Amino acid sequence: MADSATDPAANGSSVETLKGNAQAAYNQIASGPVAQNVKDQSAKTSAEFSNLANSRQTPSQPAATGQPLTHYHSFFSELLSWNNPRASAIAYVTIVSLIFVARYLDVVRYAFKLTWMTLGITVLAEGAGKAILGNGLATQLRPRKYYTVPRETLDSLIGDVHELINFFVIESQRILFAENVSASAVAAVGSFLSYYLVKIVPYWGLALIATTLLFFVPLIYTTNQELIDHYINEASDVVNSQTEQLRQVASRHTSQATEITKQYMGDYTAKAQQMLRGRSASPEAKPKSAPQTSLKDSDFPQAPKEDFKNKEESANGEDEPLIAA
Repeated sequence: MADSATDPAANGSSVETLKGNAQAAYNQIASGPVAQNVKDQSAKTSAEFSNLANSRQTPSQPAATGQPLTHYHSFFSELLSWNNPRASAIAYVTIVSLIFVARYLDVVRYAFKLTWMTLGITVLAEGAGKAILGNGLATQLRPRKYYTVPRETLDSLIGDVHELINFFVIESQRILFAENVSASAVAAVGSFLSYYLVKIVPYWGLALIATTLLFFVPLIYTTNQELIDHYINEASDVVNSQTEQLRQVASRHTSQATEITKQYMGDYTAKAQQMLRGRSASPEAKPKSAPQTSLKDSDFPQAPKEDFKNKEESANGEDEPLIAA
């Protein structure tokens, strides 16, 4: 038995048997339902990411000003519509993970730590190699040609950054000038709530809430579109009916106020014209008529005439002797 234990042929056969068993187990696992499901999901995920990348096309419908939109409008619309659910879910999980990493990990501090550790290992390896082997280890690992960024890659990256910046600039202006009233209203409500939530919720919490709403509100709408549209139409009908009633009431009161105003204006205009006419006419003295009386000549006695004659004769008689004498 000792000879068989130390026999190289026996040991080799046992190793080959072990390798065969391991290969068979691997093939069984690789061809099993779990592995096949993983492969299918990986293929579907790759296909969805390809569809998402191919959706970066400039939309055919321009903005209200006639300007063409960016290809990021189509990209984010496809991402948030959950037409590619695996890609949208991975994007959401990635953004949430970055928010938590920025919150709970001191990224800048760890970046400095990784930098000094890497440089320290490089310097020690180079120094130890030159001291012991006469040739530095970092020198042996150095590439023959340093990596450079191709101009085409840099131009493509700058173009993407330019399009991304223009996406946010255009969308902010479209929201500001109410090109889409619903989007502007949602942005206004979100800003109003954020104004009060920022007092009790940290910034990373607001970012987490905004990301969750941004991804899941479209998903909830697409999965319950008929029900939501039904309630939206009912609410719209109620609002339109109330608006029509208010418009009719306002029109009636406006017409009444207009009639009253016209009436008062007509009265004031007539009075003003009368006052102006009275001031412009020059005053003239009217001839006064003699007072009329009811007395007649027969109502008065006749004046005596005989007495005046006798007095005249006596006066003449007295004057004659004086002349004769």
